Amino acid sequence: MPEQISDLRVPGDGERWRCAGCGNLTRFDVTRTRRTTDYWHFDLAGDHQVEEETVLSEAVESVSCRWCGRNDAIELVDRAAADTSADPAAG
Repeated sequence: MPEQISDLRVPGDGERWRCAGCGNLTRFDVTRTRRTTDYWHFDLAGDHQVEEETVLSEAVESVSCRWCGRNDAIELVDRAAADTSADPAAG
């Protein structure tokens, strides 16, 4: 049975988000706040590249379906058991 998201979080290993409204499994708008420590490497021209990132904390503020716009129907489902036939991107 799918778990309705009351405690918003990024899906863990073996989980994924699903919109119960339209069946979307692949497209979501996610608003989150992250606190990180990054290792920035600058070249001699002054351009940088982030070579390492450590996430110190992360909070998911909202998740909404990119296809139908609902934010009240997002649920966590088992990744392996998720039925992809209803996903608009699957066809």
